[in-house]
Amino acid sequence: MSSGSRLRVAICGAGIAGLTCALALSEYPDIEIDVFESAGKLAEVGAGIGLFPRPWQIIRRLGLEQDLLKTTESRLLEGRVPSFRYRKSDQREGVEFFRLYTQGALIFLHRADYQQTLLHHLPKSCRTHCSKRLLSYRQSHNRHGVDLFFEDGTSYSCDVLIGADGLKSAVRRCMLHEKSGIAQAEGKWEESMELLRSVDPIWSGQNAYRALIPAEKLRARAPSHSVFTAPMQYLGKNGYVISYPISGGKMINFVAFDMRHELENTKFNGPWVSTSNKSRFASRFADWEPEVQTLMECVEEPLQWAIHTIPPMKSFISGRVTVMGDAAHAMTPHEGSGAGQAIEDAYLLATVLGHPRTNSTNVHRALSVYDSIRRPLAYDVMEHSRMNGRYFSLNIDGVDFDSNRVGPREQLENLRYVARMFEKNWEWGDMDNVDRWDGERSGSSDGVLVTPASSSGK
Repeated sequence: MSSGSRLRVAICGAGIAGLTCALALSEYPDIEIDVFESAGKLAEVGAGIGLFPRPWQIIRRLGLEQDLLKTTESRLLEGRVPSFRYRKSDQREGVEFFRLYTQGALIFLHRADYQQTLLHHLPKSCRTHCSKRLLSYRQSHNRHGVDLFFEDGTSYSCDVLIGADGLKSAVRRCMLHEKSGIAQAEGKWEESMELLRSVDPIWSGQNAYRALIPAEKLRARAPSHSVFTAPMQYLGKNGYVISYPISGGKMINFVAFDMRHELENTKFNGPWVSTSNKSRFASRFADWEPEVQTLMECVEEPLQWAIHTIPPMKSFISGRVTVMGDAAHAMTPHEGSGAGQAIEDAYLLATVLGHPRTNSTNVHRALSVYDSIRRPLAYDVMEHSRMNGRYFSLNIDGVDFDSNRVGPREQLENLRYVARMFEKNWEWGDMDNVDRWDGERSGSSDGVLVTPASSSGK
């Protein structure tokens, strides 16, 4: 540790969570930051993300707002703002039944644009290291610090280890095995086994087929397509399609979901991420309305994504080690909040570590504050997302949406019922009390408390 530094923080993972945390920590000149990325170069995998007003307040605080707005057609709006339009589309003539409104605008970004903006703002004092895949770590309760060991034979020592290394997190694996071993030593065999259940991700029973469509290609086929005027979700039995413009309107983000809820929590046979072709999922949407068919016609070489989640853990921390983002609470994407939750994790974690009273001897207390605040909310959002997957695929016990069995009026009533269900699942996203997260960053411990705001008032 260099003179004048009170904490050495190592972050494994240079994705949304890791780089956001690094940038937030860089506001504290007495904290040393090293980011270790397993890939050979810094590059995001994936396409579009949406950020609700709550995480956007953090974007503003970190000084990223203006640069990110240059990469998107989304505009900052206050008050009650129209967002997604919803159609029942698994029929020849679709039915539009709902428009989602948010308290403040939903901002759509390309993942790569977000990562590059973070890297541009990251100061040189924050060191990034590529081709550094964590093999294991060692921490001793008899001394301060954590020793990291990488697959290339190198090592590093730090005061705090943050695992932001995604779904297949090496930090989570090491942390849970460490805690399991301690439980075994104490004769707590059931607890030991329970800890190990969260090591490996589980399949949600869902596959996503993602693609970027050049806007000009879609415009040539359908100049007045709805996706040019509003973000769209096309719902149907056991599947749905989401689409919206990104990259300054030059590209259309497209995702088709194939949902097999009966296979939830089973093992997926095959690669979790792979290039694919339309034949793998087109039959699922063959009888859907023309707007969906037009989008399908524009898709080339989609990426198949087997959606996995992490079984909930009783804690995100072990001594001086913690996890965040997908490494802690990988969730299905149906709440549109995976990236937003990672950003919230990063900001709050940086806030408690940056508190002037946090040092190498009491850092475990700061991590406990992070865990007690973020874990319950993240898991709540995770369950909301799971339920939204049911709602968007019209999979609700006792509710019939099939036009062959119910009349138009009953179908519309049932659709509006499910709309109320998923609208309620988004009320938390209108909470606007991020102002209290850091309080007076050099003030009392009240600066790390979060108080829920009221709902949007919709």
